[in-house]
Amino acid sequence: MMKSIFNYACLLLLLVLTSFSGKKEQKINIVFIGDSITEGGALADPKNEATPIYVAELLRHRKDISSVNINNRGFSGHTTVDFLPKNNIDFPKVLQAADSFAQDKTAVLLFSILLGTNDSAMFGPNGAPVQAVQYKDNLKVLINTLMEKYPDARFVIQYPLWYSPNTHNNAGYMKEGLDRLNSYFSQIETLCPEYKLSHPNKVYPGSKGVFSFFQKNHKKLFKAEDGKHGVFYLHPNAEGSKALAEFWVKGILNAIK
Repeated sequence: MMKSIFNYACLLLLLVLTSFSGKKEQKINIVFIGDSITEGGALADPKNEATPIYVAELLRHRKDISSVNINNRGFSGHTTVDFLPKNNIDFPKVLQAADSFAQDKTAVLLFSILLGTNDSAMFGPNGAPVQAVQYKDNLKVLINTLMEKYPDARFVIQYPLWYSPNTHNNAGYMKEGLDRLNSYFSQIETLCPEYKLSHPNKVYPGSKGVFSFFQKNHKKLFKAEDGKHGVFYLHPNAEGSKALAEFWVKGILNAIK
C-alpha cells in the first residue's frame, strides 16, 4: 500500500514538473508603424540604433520568448494620413511586411504603432494639422483594415513623445502642435477600451509615462537640433532610442501575455 502511494506521488510530481518545463516559449513577429522616431532617421546609425532594434534585443533576452523578428515601417515626416489604406502611400508597405510574417502560424503577429508627432504639426506633414477626433478615426481605420486581413494579430498603440514647444524645422510644430499632441492621449484612452469590448485581447495601449519621461530628460536623451526658433528637441538620440525601447516593450509584453 505504501509503495503504491509512493509511486502515485512520484507520478504526480513528474506531471507537475512536466507541465512547467513544457511551457511553450512564444515566437513574435512585429511590424513597427511610425514616423522618423520609429525609423531612426535622426540617428547616426539607424540600422543598429533605431528603437525597434533595441526592442528586439530586449525581447530576445527573455526566457519565455524563443524568437523575435521585426520589420521597421517607420517613415520620416509621415502621419496617420499617410498610413490610411485609401491613400495607398504607406499601407502597401505595411501589408508587404505583415504578409511575410503571417505565413508563420506558430508566431504572434503584432503591430506596434507610434504616430501623432507629425499629425500634431501646424503645417508641413501630409494632412497636418490632424485634429484629435480625426487622429482617433485614422487609427481606427488603419487597425480595422489590418485586423480584417490578419484576424489573429495584436496591436499596441504607443503613446507619442514630448517635443519642445519651439520645434520648427521644415515643418512648424511649436506650442500649438504640442497642445494638439496632448489632446491625442484621451483619444488613445477611449479607443483601446472600445476595442476591449468589440475585439477583446487585440488592441492595447502603450506606456503613457513615456511623454513625461522624455520631457524631464530631453537634454540627455534627445538630439539638440537647430531650428527657426532656436535649438529644439524632437528626436531621441542613441541613448534615448534605447530608453524608448524599454517603454515600448512594456506595451508589447502586455499584448502577448
